[in-house]
Order: sequence, then structure tokens, then C-alpha cells
Amino acid sequence: MTAGSMLLDAAAHAGFYGLMGRTSGPQIRGGEAAALLRLSPVPVEAPDDHFDILLAIDWLNVQRFAAELPLTPDSLIITDPDAGEVPAAIAAYGARIVELPMKELAKKIPGGRANMIALGAVAELVGLPVSAFTETLGKALKKKRQDALEASIAAVNAGAEAAKALQATARLGVPQGDLPPRWAITGNSAAGYGAIRGGVRFVAAYPITPATEMLEWMAPALQKVGGALVQAEDELASINMAIGASFGGTPSLTATSGPGLALMIEAIGLAVASETPVVVVDVMRGGPSTGIPTKTEQSDLNIALYGLHGDAPHLVLAPTSVADCLFTTQWAVHLAEAVQCPAIVLSDQSMAQTRAVIDRPADLAFVARRETVSALAAEETYKRYALTGTGVSPMAIPGTPGCQYTADGLEHSETGSPSSQASDHLAQLDKRLHKLTDYQYGDHWAVVEGEGDVAVLTWGSTTGAVREALALAQADGLKARLVAPRLLYPAQPEKMAEALDGVKRILVVEQSHLGQFHKYLRAEYDLPTRDVTLFNRPGPLPMRPGEIRQRLLSWR
Repeated sequence: MTAGSMLLDAAAHAGFYGLMGRTSGPQIRGGEAAALLRLSPVPVEAPDDHFDILLAIDWLNVQRFAAELPLTPDSLIITDPDAGEVPAAIAAYGARIVELPMKELAKKIPGGRANMIALGAVAELVGLPVSAFTETLGKALKKKRQDALEASIAAVNAGAEAAKALQATARLGVPQGDLPPRWAITGNSAAGYGAIRGGVRFVAAYPITPATEMLEWMAPALQKVGGALVQAEDELASINMAIGASFGGTPSLTATSGPGLALMIEAIGLAVASETPVVVVDVMRGGPSTGIPTKTEQSDLNIALYGLHGDAPHLVLAPTSVADCLFTTQWAVHLAEAVQCPAIVLSDQSMAQTRAVIDRPADLAFVARRETVSALAAEETYKRYALTGTGVSPMAIPGTPGCQYTADGLEHSETGSPSSQASDHLAQLDKRLHKLTDYQYGDHWAVVEGEGDVAVLTWGSTTGAVREALALAQADGLKARLVAPRLLYPAQPEKMAEALDGVKRILVVEQSHLGQFHKYLRAEYDLPTRDVTLFNRPGPLPMRPGEIRQRLLSWR
């Protein structure tokens, strides 16, 4: 992981784009792992169809994720002779195999490490100047002694020199000219930053893979803006602390994964009934139950949309890329505060733990704006749940003179007094629904691109692979549209109808075993054609551009 991060940073320093995902076993205390990199002269958002180079410092337990490392006969496998034979699952690809004595070369350098030898070798093979690593190594090792930096530089140079005898399979092109300002950021960090930009100043959460890094990033960042993060004893405490802080007037958030979201469902219903804004970021992983903690999947869609008991309308949003994690989380905070309800943001392991070099996102001005009441005239009675034209009623911060009210999960009248009357129940149900469905969400509701009578509908992290597949298909003469809803609930039927106007064929792409997104589309939208094909599979294998492109071309 260290070598992969340094390679990505050095490539960015040399003017390239890229992304680095990771795959690992379920062990808490470490174990087998692989850094999965894609480097490019242009921005990239998805894994490629195969790897050009597989470099193995060792082969320990590689069978656990061999299927996630697709190769071709043109690929290059670099193995250390000390690591033993190339495993059959890897050798079966028929790629060229060469030996590089990384551990032996490292021993010749005082303080040398095999992963730095590997780093230099890969740099040489892909055409990345070794000089690009000087600054990268300096930043990474600034807290260590000078001799550690010198040993690492020497090891990188030794690896590059040794790799000159090897034949490269693929080399980077030429970076773009005047590059805009760029960031190297993970989806977890981007979501955390978006939350803070949106106005979140309190976070309560319990660590859980793969959401923990978002919390680790936010803890010191919140302190810089006068906020705070509390590590709670469990997920139940986390969501209730966040709801309590929001009830007190502070925009609040918690982050979790599928098992934690399941535990939070009852409290999210309380936030719906009491009309208390709160944001829940669910970084999805393989399920069900504790599933596969370190692998990605898009299988929490159903629980996010329909998991609350009773009729409990709430916001559900999903970013479409690492960069979009910032925007979508910021927007989710804004919406939750504006309509006074909980918002669930569905990220996933592949986006959250992927580190990408991206163009710097635009600075967007919208922040949390909650409608509150400051004081009442002496003769007025405060109606917390007043039936207003928008469905949003001014919220009193505790301590506001004359604005005491009951806030709990029971159905209530306009004043907040518990009520079991049918008229109050219907009126409040309508209020909680229409404040969401009548809100004007604008063009942010979805990513809509392209033209033609073929459309690909997808969501979340598969959007990048679909976008690249459509570009490949266009080069083959096939025009198609991309529609990726960012706002999953409430549904936007009029906007979807406009996006799909004239479409005769639809391909739905998702990463779930039950086709949850496809069923959601069928339930919430009147699609313009019966010719709808589902291309789905569960995690952890990602959707790759080439296979999506083949699905599209097969229609022709």
C-alpha cells in the first residue's frame, strides 16, 4: 500500500492522472493485500479491463483475490525468486513471467526495502521518471531520519536499473499541457470534506470498515472549524447523539456501513417523525450481515430506500465518483437541513477507499440553511409541526422563549402533542411526504450525458465504468446516453422521462445480486420501453468498461 500510494503521488507530480484501489483480506490486524493502480495522461474514474503489470513481492494468500487481478497474455508478471512459484490461478492467464530479485537487491542497500525496489522497477517499466519520486519520498518520510530517505531513494534507483533488462508491456503517454490544480483524495476524505463544507459541525460514530477513514479524516478537520467528533460506544449511540445534536441546532452526521445502518433504522425513523435533520453516510460493503467487510457491493440500496418501518419518507443520495463524494455529501447536508429530515448517502468501499488524482472540484456556495423561529408574540401558540405550504415548519432551538414543544416518535398534532386521531395522522403523513416531493432539486438530481436511442442506467461507483464504456462504444459508431441518478429518493419521474425521451433500449448496470437498482427503477419510474436488459453481479468484482461496451455492441 505504501509503494502504491507513492507511485500514484509520483505520477501526479509528473503530470499524470490516476487512481489506486485496494484489495485485502478480512483480517483486522493485517494480512494479504494488493494495491491496484491505473495511471493515465487523462482523468480516469474506473478500473481498466486488465492489468498490464502484476508485481508480486510475495504470493501469500493471493488465491483469496486472484479473480480481482485480471491479466492477458500481453501482461507482465514480475516475481521475486525467493517468493516461490507463480500460483496456478495467476499463471493460467498466460502472461509473460520474469524474475526480479527484489529482496536480494534490497539487502545490498543499508536500510533498503523490497517495496522500494518494486517501486523503481514499475516506474522504469511504465516510463515514469525516477526523479519524480524525490519529492514524493521526501514528503512520505519527512518524520523519519535522513538515512531512511537516502536508503529509499537508493532502492528506487536500484529497482529502476534492474528493470531496464525487462521488456515493458505498456508505457504511459504524454501528460497534458497546462494542467489545472489537482487533488489526490479518497472518496472517504472527499465525503468528509463535503460534509464540513455543507455545514456539519458535530459527528458521532463508531468505527466500521470501510467508513472508518472518513471519521479519521474528519476528527482533526472538525476541530479546525470549531466542531467536534465523538467516538460512541456503538451505532445506536452514534445516531442518537447525532439526532440530539441536530435537535439542539447543530448540523450533524454519522458514518457507518451496512451492519451499522441496520442498527440505526429505528432512530432514523425518529428523525423522520420529529422532522430532525441528520445525515447518515453508509459506505457499503459486501453483505448480508457482516458479509465481506473489505470488499465493495451496491447491496444496501433496498434498506436505504425501504428499510424504515411505517411510511417514513426521507432523502437517499449516492455520489457517482470519488470527486462527486464531496459534492453529493455537501448537497445532502444542505437538503437535510432545508427540508428537515434525515438523508442517507450511499457510498461504497471501492469509491471510499480509492485514492484518485482529480481536477480540483469547484467551490460551491450552498451550505445548511435550516428554517428556525426566534420568538413568538405573547398571544401566539407555537406549532412546531404547522401545516405550511411547503411542508417545512420553522424549528425552535431548545430554549427559544415561548416555543417549548413535545418532540418524540409518536404521531402528533401541529403543536407536537401526541395524537392518535386519523385526521392528525393523515395531515402529518402528507406534510412529511410533500415537503420532499415538492422540493425543487434542480439539475443535480442525476448525471445525464450523451444522446441516442440507447440508454444505460446506473448509479454510484459503476458510473465511471459506464461512462468509459460509452466513450469506447461511440468510437465504434454506437451512440448512447448515460443516466445515473444522484438523488434516489424522492424519485424524479418528470426529470427521468425527459432524460429518456426517445429511448428504445435500456441497459441497467449495477453491482448487486438481486438487481436492486433495476427493481427500484421498475417500481418508481414509468420507463419508456419494455426492452430493458439487466447487467448485474455482486461484489467484489468491479464492473469494467470493456464488458459493458460488449453488452452494448451485442445489441447491434
